[in-house]
Amino acid sequence: MGNERVLVAMSGGVDSSVAALLLVEAGYDVIGVTMRLYSTDDQPRARLSQGCCTDDDIDDAREVCNILGIRHYVMNFEREFKEHVMDYFVNEYSRGKTPHPCLACNDKIKFDFLLRKSMALQADYIATGHYAQIVDRGNTKSLLCGIDASKDQSYVLFGLGQEQLSSLLLPIGGYTKDEIRQVAKRGGLPVADKPDSQDICFIPSGDYKQFIADRVSAVPGDIVDSQGTIVGQHSGIEFFTVGQRKGLGIQSQIPTYVLGIDPDNHRVTVGSWHELHNQSLWASGAKYIDGKAFSDPIQVMAKIRYKAPMATATLVSHGSWVKIHFAEPQRAITPGQAVVFYQSDRVLGGAIIERFDASENCPDAGGCTQCFVPAVR
Repeated sequence: MGNERVLVAMSGGVDSSVAALLLVEAGYDVIGVTMRLYSTDDQPRARLSQGCCTDDDIDDAREVCNILGIRHYVMNFEREFKEHVMDYFVNEYSRGKTPHPCLACNDKIKFDFLLRKSMALQADYIATGHYAQIVDRGNTKSLLCGIDASKDQSYVLFGLGQEQLSSLLLPIGGYTKDEIRQVAKRGGLPVADKPDSQDICFIPSGDYKQFIADRVSAVPGDIVDSQGTIVGQHSGIEFFTVGQRKGLGIQSQIPTYVLGIDPDNHRVTVGSWHELHNQSLWASGAKYIDGKAFSDPIQVMAKIRYKAPMATATLVSHGSWVKIHFAEPQRAITPGQAVVFYQSDRVLGGAIIERFDASENCPDAGGCTQCFVPAVR
């Protein structure tokens, strides 16, 4: 690839390490960068084993770079990560939502701040170890699913636009996870058998409720059924998410789930499995891979969460909002999560779910005061 320079975001895991290896073998001038995102000084070492971005991970990334014969830098993004990911995570729960922190990290940290840093190093591209693919289609770039459906990460990349895709390489999207580990072994990389990180990277203990409790002053409130009858009390809406069944603290003769969360009245609505299903949603902040909204309704395949299966739906664009109507009711449509829409294996775009009953007009038409109070039906 001549003198084209690539800055590879290296977490210390096998995926990003193999991404760097493949780019070196392809002839690029590769630089490895590990982002320090949060301090681990106050967390017991035993609790960090399933996280990422720890000191051990930085050492692993540095060792891989030494083996590959490339430069390695550690860049401190702790301030940016706290503001745009950790604080966002806590604030969204306080608004009755269930955020996906990887979306914020990709949008602000990897494909904004890191992209800017790459310019200082005169890099032509940045690269990551995401399981997704970028292909040229005429004058535009398309984002496709990774070929390993069990590892596909296209869902968390829906916010990428044409400018970002033109500066991004995704070297491992055409491989399965098993193949990636084999490539790592072939290259003599010490992370070939390293376990994948689990849960939320900055909460390696997995106890997100305690993480939030340490940072907010939760307000108690009522738990009500779908008719508004009080059935219990809670210690804070921050500790609930739509679809939750365990830890409700109420007695019921039938399995009971969280149906909705009202942050203005500090109220949690619960109900049956049947009531948990809805067929439509409104989502805001719509982004499209090719930068263009659809002028007419379009049939898509949509995912309402990272691990959800794709479902047939009709998408109607309303400016920065979208209305999604599914062919079949979907379980636990959750405000704060993304709805990402596809055609076949191509990502069209995505938006953030605001409410899970789209029987009314676009919430934006009357202002935003009602957008964050999911309607229960």
